[in-house]
Amino acid sequence: MKNKAKEWIKRYLPAEIISIVVTLVSSVLTYKLTNSNISTALVGTWVGNIGYFGTILLSDVYGTSKELKLKNKPYTFKTFGLNARALFIEFGIAEFFDSLFVRPTLMYYFPIWVNDISLGVIIAKFAADITFYVPAIIAYELSKKKLRSFE
Repeated sequence: MKNKAKEWIKRYLPAEIISIVVTLVSSVLTYKLTNSNISTALVGTWVGNIGYFGTILLSDVYGTSKELKLKNKPYTFKTFGLNARALFIEFGIAEFFDSLFVRPTLMYYFPIWVNDISLGVIIAKFAADITFYVPAIIAYELSKKKLRSFE
């Protein structure tokens, strides 16, 4: 289990760092510009997603490309499609519920409850991450052998 935790941290932590930064910055800026909790929740959710999944996708593309290069095989558009499919399987269910229901709701209410946009967004992000990572990690583990072989 210790090795699994290290693998998950290596996989998800860089994306989490990027996501929290862009979520916080975009949320605070949106709130200052609109004074709208709804706009803040939606922008924070979607900008955070772009940062998170962009980082994961780039990491996967880089890792797959490096792996294939060692075998003297090219990284092709088809390979990119396989990377994208693996990400969809890994995150699809978790992301559907997270982006449409859990995260925007929490990012709407927590800043109101704590009366602080930055603190509320951070608390909401971490609370939403709990419900996001359980199904995502399960899907990742189940799909690793079948969807992450690029030979």
